[in-house]
Amino acid sequence: MKFDQYHISEDIKINLTGLGFKKPTDIQYKSIPSILKGEDVLAIAQTGTGKTLAFAIPVIDKIHRYKTSKRSTGIKCLVMVPTRELALQIGDVFNRLSRHTKVKTVVVYGGVEQHAQIQKLQAGIDILIATPGRMFDLIHQRHIDIRGIHTLVLDEADRMLEKGFIKDIQCVKKILAHRHQTLFFSATINKEIKQLAYSQVKSTAIRIQISPDDPVSKNVSHYVMFVEMDDKRFFLERFINEHPDSRLIVFVRTRVRAERVVKAMERSGIKASAIHGEKEQAQRTLVMEGFKKGESNILIATDVSARGIDIPDVHFVINYDIPDDPENYVHRIGRTGRGFNKGDAISFCSREEKEKLDAIQKLLNKPIEEITISKKEYSMTIDSLPDNASIEDLIREQEEWEKKKKKKKKS
Repeated sequence: MKFDQYHISEDIKINLTGLGFKKPTDIQYKSIPSILKGEDVLAIAQTGTGKTLAFAIPVIDKIHRYKTSKRSTGIKCLVMVPTRELALQIGDVFNRLSRHTKVKTVVVYGGVEQHAQIQKLQAGIDILIATPGRMFDLIHQRHIDIRGIHTLVLDEADRMLEKGFIKDIQCVKKILAHRHQTLFFSATINKEIKQLAYSQVKSTAIRIQISPDDPVSKNVSHYVMFVEMDDKRFFLERFINEHPDSRLIVFVRTRVRAERVVKAMERSGIKASAIHGEKEQAQRTLVMEGFKKGESNILIATDVSARGIDIPDVHFVINYDIPDDPENYVHRIGRTGRGFNKGDAISFCSREEKEKLDAIQKLLNKPIEEITISKKEYSMTIDSLPDNASIEDLIREQEEWEKKKKKKKKS
């Protein structure tokens, strides 16, 4: 079945075609009809399978039809998300998909001045995409009224619950109209979170789970290379040079390491950008926009961004550091192989990270295929590092960066 066969607005069909979407993915095929009927939906599907469109299409269509037949004001749908990057990403999808319709979407999030967001809210909106903190600030200031909302969407809902937003969600649901639709979308869900998830939807909710035995999308091929911690930068440099025209996201464990890897790449003549929680929101937005436009093909990121990057043409994901939380592995490598595209993910695993790798393989219920490196190949790779990129230089840079950070906090 193709999108042009769905009973949705012609404007939305035209927008889907313009965005290159011709037929639904599994999660879209199974979710859209139930959402259009007004049913609660609890959907679990791997990262990159098209969950945003799965709820955006029917939500926009329902509001568009409602506004066409009736004169209506006020917010009709609230999409709650855990991070700023994800809020902006989803807002972009909603705005592209609702072109030429009567549906207006606004995104609100913290870390930036609220004046511009308030102005957009005052102009009248139908869909609000928000992070909890900024949303409640604006509710208390009476710039937002959510009492007339018909549909509540919880995206990356497992992360929302893990981060302790359950009280915020419960508070919102008490304010909403007694009869409202709840849509719960997530890439992963563990036993502890499952009961909380079930408590947020009606007992009659449609439960959808795509490939529950394998949380990694079938579009992603993923591998592991055993590389010593101090040698990882050599292998990253080599990989980038072997794939000069490819777009990569490189995940690291900490903010300090993100900046350090950027410096190491720059020393080798490779342009890279970093995104992490230490950067101001405006800086993070600029970095993401530059990456999308191809101004830099290498993005060094911490896990704060693992769920907020939805760029269809990321060719490779490199796990420079093995994540502490096994589920973050799934979200990281899901940044490639999105939609109907194929992608590859490679993890650099040191001896001290072997336990973390074992935990990931236990979550996946299968081993990750190893890329073997001969001793000769390993030696040739690490011997290629220029003399001016020594470990001492990297340590010095890290210390200088930490001093600047402390100085900034004092001021």
